[in-house]
Amino acid sequence: MKTTPAKPARAALADHAPRTWQRMLSGRRLNLVEPSPLDIEIEDIALGLARNTRWNGQTRGAHGWSVAQHSDLTVEIVRRLKPRAPASLLMATKLHDASEYVTHDLITPLKAVVGDVFKEVERRLTSAIYIRFGLKPVLSADDKALIKKADIIAAATEAVQLAGFTAAECKNVLNFKEKPLKDVTLTPLPVADAERQFLEGFRILEKALALQTR
Repeated sequence: MKTTPAKPARAALADHAPRTWQRMLSGRRLNLVEPSPLDIEIEDIALGLARNTRWNGQTRGAHGWSVAQHSDLTVEIVRRLKPRAPASLLMATKLHDASEYVTHDLITPLKAVVGDVFKEVERRLTSAIYIRFGLKPVLSADDKALIKKADIIAAATEAVQLAGFTAAECKNVLNFKEKPLKDVTLTPLPVADAERQFLEGFRILEKALALQTR
């Protein structure tokens, strides 16, 4: 039986839209197919992540639990898991979901439906973001695993405190291998506060990373 060879990733992405760039409030035009680190600004990221909610917005409280706050929580968990974590690892953690400032936080079931095209866009964006802020475009296996573990702990904590799941459901329904934290209280912030908090944390890590790379 004759088979049709798979299209190269670039061609497959290009088939999906005639215009693949988005204009940011900073004035930058970010091409989602061929993202350039030069078109990435932390202020655009902070705004997008602060306005982008986790769990499709289905969380308790007067405000949504944003990707910006999730990112900050994940950084704090990495600090717990690795008290002497270098600034580069903490910055990579801070930006691990930064691509969602343009892709948004697709819930896991929807990611499964969208498939490989979304994953490729996400991968390219993340690499460009890492390069923009002085990191390697691809994380080491160890760093990636540690960030993933912290990410799951954060997600489990959010699930129990904000999204209506029990600790048992985190394991049996959501298939989380990590347990939720019991010694923190998550408080969703207004967008402006989440944005400011994210930027303040970024600036601290930016200075620490500059010292690390001297």
